[in-house]
Amino acid sequence: MQIDLNADLGEGSAHEEAVMASVTSANIACGGHAGDTETMRDSLRLAARFGVAAGAHPGFPDREGFGRRELHFPPAEVTVFVREQIEALKAVAAREGVQLCHVKPHGMLYNMAARDPALARAVAQAAADSGIGLYFGLAGRDSVMLREASALGLRALGEGFADRGYAPDGTLWPRGQAGDLLGAADAAAQGVRIAREGCTRAVTGQDIAVPAGTLCLHGDGSEAAALASELRRALQEAGVQVAAPA
Repeated sequence: MQIDLNADLGEGSAHEEAVMASVTSANIACGGHAGDTETMRDSLRLAARFGVAAGAHPGFPDREGFGRRELHFPPAEVTVFVREQIEALKAVAAREGVQLCHVKPHGMLYNMAARDPALARAVAQAAADSGIGLYFGLAGRDSVMLREASALGLRALGEGFADRGYAPDGTLWPRGQAGDLLGAADAAAQGVRIAREGCTRAVTGQDIAVPAGTLCLHGDGSEAAALASELRRALQEAGVQVAAPA
């Protein structure tokens, strides 16, 4: 058994270096919901130092809401601003001698794309235009994100979430509602079950399929460093090899 362990980084967290030491992929904010040239450079350098695969983490251009507010744009505009964010990170990565390995949307853009084929296609089109061939999208037997990415020729990798609650349809439980975020112990247990069994339990009690090749934890919480370390330890103790996608 093998799984990638990724974290959303480059977002100004004080725990970034400690989180980077435990993960195998880093999704780096690239100027939409967070991030600027300096933070992108610093995150890329940390990823290189720890041997972590670096990827782009574009989101809604919504710094005030940290990309977690529901916004609506025509699909063509989404493709443009996502592509611009990816290209901004690519430019910094080129100067640092770092090869970008994947694209993963952020926050509400991700959640809305998981339900809306047109939005999913618009985001995936920007990734395809960038020439970065690996794309992280919500894991599921009928994942809209993975289907649209695959149709555009991307290698689509299903993503599970260790520290987020799930709805019974396999999407993420809305933020701000009870059960949306899991503590370190519960997140470690959920991450191990997703990695070993390809499933977890929804907030409402049903078991749901989560056929994931990469497992996410959020890097901006106060427990992020402890969670990253605990989750990696739990995966390894459960016999799961933790490694970036080949």
